[in-house]
Amino acid sequence: MGKETGFLELDRHDRTYGPVDERLKNYKEFIIPLSAEALKDQASRCMNCGVPHCHTGCPVNNIIPDWNHLVYENDFRNALEVLHSTNNFPEFTGRICPAPCEAACTLNIVDQPVTIKSIECAIVDKGWAEGWITPKIPAHKTGKSVAVVGSGPAGLACAQQLARAGHSVTVFEKNDRVGGLMRYGIPDFKMEKHLINRRAAQMEAEGVVFKTSTEVGVSVSVNSLKDNFDAVVFAGGAEDARRLDIPGSELPGVRLAMEFLMQQNKRNAGDDELRAAPRGSLTATGKHVIVIGGGDTGSDCVGTSNRQGALSVTQLEIMPKPPVHENKAMSWPFWPLKLRTSSSHEEGCERDWAVLTKRVVGDNEVKGLECVRVEWKDGKMHEVPGSEFTLQADLILLAMGFVGPRKAGMLDQSGVDLDARGNVKADTEQYHTSDEKIWACGDMRRGQSLVVWAIREGRQCARAVDEALMGASELPR
Repeated sequence: MGKETGFLELDRHDRTYGPVDERLKNYKEFIIPLSAEALKDQASRCMNCGVPHCHTGCPVNNIIPDWNHLVYENDFRNALEVLHSTNNFPEFTGRICPAPCEAACTLNIVDQPVTIKSIECAIVDKGWAEGWITPKIPAHKTGKSVAVVGSGPAGLACAQQLARAGHSVTVFEKNDRVGGLMRYGIPDFKMEKHLINRRAAQMEAEGVVFKTSTEVGVSVSVNSLKDNFDAVVFAGGAEDARRLDIPGSELPGVRLAMEFLMQQNKRNAGDDELRAAPRGSLTATGKHVIVIGGGDTGSDCVGTSNRQGALSVTQLEIMPKPPVHENKAMSWPFWPLKLRTSSSHEEGCERDWAVLTKRVVGDNEVKGLECVRVEWKDGKMHEVPGSEFTLQADLILLAMGFVGPRKAGMLDQSGVDLDARGNVKADTEQYHTSDEKIWACGDMRRGQSLVVWAIREGRQCARAVDEALMGASELPR
């Protein structure tokens, strides 16, 4: 497997970024890929572990050692086949997945994991460049039809798998373009949207029909889908954003992160301001911006604000500052709690932890944000007496995560059972809801999660639907 002594001879060397002053001038991707020789060297570091924990660290169970070996042997075409056998869209995960596989890598014990994510991305990018990725037209049609609601990673993966099994698949998307939050929630500087367009074109050639600007539960009823399709899959994501419940949060300068990110992505796609921002333009230009929430969405707001020309950007997190290095003995091979600094943070941002917001300062517009420091004892949060402070702010962006799928419209109309967290109730074997004609997968079923988990659930749900419709399935789980 690879070079038996590669991990002893070579250190980890990953992709690099373009200079900050250049990348802040646009919304293009700025990762500099590894050279062919460096890629081969990094692939050679795979250890041929007796128990390859990277398999289980990866939600789609990518067969990582196999394609590492094939890259080492410069056999990219077969590496692509192995990669696609478990992951429909590796160009997405190769850019925006946090790489739990690398956290699980045996070499991560000494902070030298194999550059799995970079190798994955290089394989699929080469596949597209060489013309190896083409539509997979089913040899026969089953005569069965499936409606997939939502065109995020779960819906796309489910639809593609079902189409390749021979079913007639129609994807319903409420927005004007396919891709879900990958399209409008992830900035172009992390993943350019021609990547989604390219996959959508492939899927259309495979027989998938996309109906955009069509919201199920509003312009199309759930009952009409049940009447006209043999199966219905709910893959609409978890879009109900957590709100800020403090005095002053109703002021117009307090806005949801997704609205902010979506507007900029629409501008990047060529939409005029009326179409990109029908409720009024929302920009950080010339403003002191505070981002509440320390996760990836908050980081995306930081990068976008800097590109728009914010005067300052501050990101707040209610939890304590995590350690710079994890305790390997306690965490490996699982995903560790540790300080993560994104490329957006490196572009310019103040970060503060263990901060609780108390009141938005302002009359008709935002002027500041009153905060207090907190400490955590016995799993409970306590305000630190005398630690109150106020931050200057013109724009406050809420990036505090999502509490589940939106209930109004489709879910209320369908009447499917929900679990204790408010997600659609369905297991991970059959993905069946309480309605015999409806299945559910992705964030709508599991709650806010990663793109790679959505792809996994979409694939597994497709197999469950295929099995229910045909009595058996040859689709992989």
